[in-house]
Amino acid sequence: MEIKIMLAGALFLGGWLWAYLFLRQIFFNYTTAFPMIQKMNSLQEDLIAVGAKRYTVVSVVFCGVVAAAILAAVLVWCPLYIRIGFLAGAVVAVVLLIPRVSARNREMFDSFCNSYCRFVPDDELRTAMYNKKTGQMKARLKAMGIDGSFIPDFKEKK
Repeated sequence: MEIKIMLAGALFLGGWLWAYLFLRQIFFNYTTAFPMIQKMNSLQEDLIAVGAKRYTVVSVVFCGVVAAAILAAVLVWCPLYIRIGFLAGAVVAVVLLIPRVSARNREMFDSFCNSYCRFVPDDELRTAMYNKKTGQMKARLKAMGIDGSFIPDFKEKK
């Protein structure tokens, strides 16, 4: 009995990790990456390279396939108590992640800038994105004659 409880607890952690690694990436792509790429493309065609969208699609497909394979393996080959532990961990992770996955969240916006700065052809904008300086990004976009209102304003913690 103790082994079953320990195994269910380990799979609870496994479910949490599964959701954090794969579902978080899929949520990030749909709530942050795709909308930001679309906003940048709507402002100017070559503001961000076409490869950014392909990169995001590959990420969604890869994470979806791996997540589905792991979920299928757990649901098919594991006993009920392990499935419950795994799914409970996944649900807890999703509940904790949902409010944080948005471009208005500083960590998600910084992740976008870190991942997608390589797709920006303009050197100054790419450097500002790499350094995660929203003020510099807005200033560069303004100098280029582009509205930078899609970049969120973050209040620094005091």
